[in-house]
Amino acid sequence: MVNAWASLQQVTDTTGVTVTAPQLAQAQAAIEVFSNRIYPDGERMRTRDLYWLGQAVAYQAAWLAGQFGLETRLDATQIQQDQVSSTLTGDGLVLAPMAARTLRRVSWMRSRTVHIRSAIEGSGPLVGDALSDGSDDHMVWAPYTGGP
Repeated sequence: MVNAWASLQQVTDTTGVTVTAPQLAQAQAAIEVFSNRIYPDGERMRTRDLYWLGQAVAYQAAWLAGQFGLETRLDATQIQQDQVSSTLTGDGLVLAPMAARTLRRVSWMRSRTVHIRSAIEGSGPLVGDALSDGSDDHMVWAPYTGGP
């Protein structure tokens, strides 16, 4: 029994490819590296994230089944041989394309926008121009505490 976010049957159901337990273990290890999470942390993760991690492991395992020499490959982004060249993404030689796409759906892998309030925003009602000296009497003063 492999401790993985996907089972052997789920790999077959998702991808149509039959894999072995060692291939599933390799896929799990790769997804752990790319997701920055390990299998034992599953109880602290949301159900939705576990679903996407399982899909990523399934796609990675199916992709691994068709690869050879994965552990001994060079880290390259461009390959040229016999007047034919190809350019790959940074992880194109070690991560399945569908697994990469699936990992982008995991909550901690998505981009985030952080709103930082300006010094004037949320300071209360203003009378006139906040930047003019004449409005100082209408603003509440508080000492600077040194930040967060």
